[in-house]
Amino acid sequence: MNSTLQLLPGQIGHFFVILSFVSALVAVLSYAFAIKADEANQQAWFRFARTSFYLHSISIFGIVVSLFYIIYHHLFEYHYAWSHSSLSLPTHYMISCFWEGQEGSFLLWLFWNALLGLILIRTNKIWEAPVMVVFGLVQVFLASMILGVVIGEGFKIGSSPFILMREAMSNAPVFTSNSNFIPQDGNGLNPLLQNYWMVIHPPTLFLGFATTLIPFAYVISGLYLKKYREWIRPALPWALFSAAVLGLGILMGGYWAYETLNFGGYWNWDPVENAVYVPWLILIAAIHTMIVFRKSETALKAAVILSILVFLLILYSTFLTRSGILGNASVHSFTDLGLSGQLLIYLLVFTIGALFLLIYRWRSLPSTNEEVSTYSREFWIFMGATVLCLSGFQVIAVTSIPVYNSLLEAFGVSSNIAPPADQIAFNNKFQLWFALGVALLSGVGQFFWWQKIDKKVLWNSLSAPFVATMVISAAVIVLAKVGDIKYILLLTASLFTIIANGFILFQIARKSPKLSGGSITHIGIGLVLVGILFSSGYSTVISMNQSGLVYHSQFSEDMNRENILLWYNTPVKMKDYDVTYKGKAIEAAGFPGFIPMSKVSQTPDPFRVIASSDLTYNKKVYFTTGDTLSIDPVNTYYQVSYATNDGKSFDLYPRAQVNPSMGLIASPDIKRKLSHDLYTHVSSIPDPTDQKEWKEKSWDTLSIGDTFFINDYIVIFNGVSRVKEVEGVQLGQQDVAIKALLELVSTGKEELLEPLMIIDEGMIGRFPSTNENLGIKATLEEVIPAEGRFVFSSQHTQKDYIIMKAMEKPAINVLWIGTLVVMIGFGVAIQRRYSEFASMRDKNVE
Repeated sequence: MNSTLQLLPGQIGHFFVILSFVSALVAVLSYAFAIKADEANQQAWFRFARTSFYLHSISIFGIVVSLFYIIYHHLFEYHYAWSHSSLSLPTHYMISCFWEGQEGSFLLWLFWNALLGLILIRTNKIWEAPVMVVFGLVQVFLASMILGVVIGEGFKIGSSPFILMREAMSNAPVFTSNSNFIPQDGNGLNPLLQNYWMVIHPPTLFLGFATTLIPFAYVISGLYLKKYREWIRPALPWALFSAAVLGLGILMGGYWAYETLNFGGYWNWDPVENAVYVPWLILIAAIHTMIVFRKSETALKAAVILSILVFLLILYSTFLTRSGILGNASVHSFTDLGLSGQLLIYLLVFTIGALFLLIYRWRSLPSTNEEVSTYSREFWIFMGATVLCLSGFQVIAVTSIPVYNSLLEAFGVSSNIAPPADQIAFNNKFQLWFALGVALLSGVGQFFWWQKIDKKVLWNSLSAPFVATMVISAAVIVLAKVGDIKYILLLTASLFTIIANGFILFQIARKSPKLSGGSITHIGIGLVLVGILFSSGYSTVISMNQSGLVYHSQFSEDMNRENILLWYNTPVKMKDYDVTYKGKAIEAAGFPGFIPMSKVSQTPDPFRVIASSDLTYNKKVYFTTGDTLSIDPVNTYYQVSYATNDGKSFDLYPRAQVNPSMGLIASPDIKRKLSHDLYTHVSSIPDPTDQKEWKEKSWDTLSIGDTFFINDYIVIFNGVSRVKEVEGVQLGQQDVAIKALLELVSTGKEELLEPLMIIDEGMIGRFPSTNENLGIKATLEEVIPAEGRFVFSSQHTQKDYIIMKAMEKPAINVLWIGTLVVMIGFGVAIQRRYSEFASMRDKNVE
């Protein structure tokens, strides 16, 4: 590694940060002047504004390249690279390092906004100036978050990703004595983020964040220009796209949690999860009110309010996540970098500005005095939007408890309001009923495709899906043994929305498939609700502790009751399976499967091991004895073999690591079946830092072919062989090295002990052979040549074990299929609405 500070990448990056801030500010002013300018000067202002925004976009790209260069080349003199990366990280996880920190995630947000701004400049000249004023102003605030400028006595604007270690930790003794000190390695990426979903989930989520700005910019522009109706046409396709992307980001986060975390689910009602989920709910409500307005010019005020609220909630979620106000209430929140005041200003500027403009134009907003009929499409869609808003309000009200406490304390009032102890149960208690309402309205609402329907026609239309729903629901309830009345109601409503929208889809698809987006999306929502109901409500723990043992006094009652103890190579009955823990395993570069740790030997380099036997996969040899393998020593996999009564078997490899600051970090392995998932994770392992307590030595004098015992294991002494090379030992020409071959025959699998003895000019060196899994070791103590006999000592300790939890999660595939159907529905709707907008735009119709 280069021992000289490389300052140029950081200097280039910081130059681009300043340039991005200044150019965004210039673009805002230029577009503002373009709005007010007369025709003679307007085009000049437009050219200048576009040039400024192009320069801003180029500078954002320059920041991205500079920061990734620093991370990729392991320039640990920079605090950001040292904090989030390390030498051992593969390239795809280096990408995750880019946005793990606050500065990188703000930069990702800036990047998407810049890209979207360029698209808007090219695709909608009519609205360009007012929309880009809003865009540019947001970019000014975001760029200020990574500015890293200190004014006067510690007044800080932003946090730079290009700050050096000696600047960030100036008081550390190592930098006091040597300001040019460069760490040899970095802290590395958070273990929980070392997952492929974390490579694609954050960019998707931040693209969703960025796209919420577009409907907001259009509605603000419409209010400012008094184009109260016209803004909806260009905003609607972008709102649909935003809902699809933000929803996809949320789903990716849920799938990451399901695959990586070990709480056994995909949604934990964590405050940061909620802070993204609520804007999405409000965005869906806003889309429905926009659709109502396009159909009948009602609900315009609701569309305006909700479109503004979505973006403000995104800013609010940013404040919650990054200000440090959540404290320990969330596992996702960032530490406070001293930006909480700046974030609050960001939120207040847009909140106050939007509210002022809305109030100022409120009386001018068109409205209709016509009473909306209960049998109209508008009424039922508006009811659905209301249920979505109430659902979001319930979640955000509870999530904001730390904010209430901080506000009260700011005014000198002591507050000890605490969030719910069991946030999952608390939120589920309310959200179940909101989901029930959404399901019913999603089914009924689609039958109001026209403005008004005769009562008789309506009930005739609903009778067929209603009867079908009752029949299918009854069958599912009986077969799946659904007994809870709440679940029966939710199941019936969810099936109703699937069936009712299926009827509508069949009718629409034959005439005009492009109109089917809503029906497809609602079918997907119904499938998602069914999948959530069964996979969460009827998830079954199958690893119940039948031994009566309390594993540890510090374990919770649930952990002692719902986990099973597996000793190495000792089968245990667990529901329909015989489960056996087969030992630890690792992954190695160039090998497609898992490698038992018993088949490799360690080296002084923790990232390298040596194959102690040929390593094969599907009968193909990938490494031969003595080959050096590259591994990631952080993660250890635990091979658990499942065998069924019909002779079938499979292995799962749940992962765990002991992190110095986070303790045991366990990730599940999942056996995916058509009807359910078998979800397995390790809950406890022997502490790797504990010193093993070996029993006193037992002694045996043996001839070749003799049998003896080590602890409870039968061992056959098969002989000795001369060894020419001993790892870590330089053998001289007169040295003799021999190894004994001890075969363990009562373990159910091939196990060997091979203790070594080296004779060097009368000096004897003894190298015991240890089987960590079985907790035994043997030492060749003495050779008696005259008798042809050998003296062995043996010891034993506690053998390896894991404490494991296993669950069956029924119908979870219905959930994942539902999410795919939802995305397809959004895609159809986006294509339709954008084609309508493009057609009118090409005719110069706003």
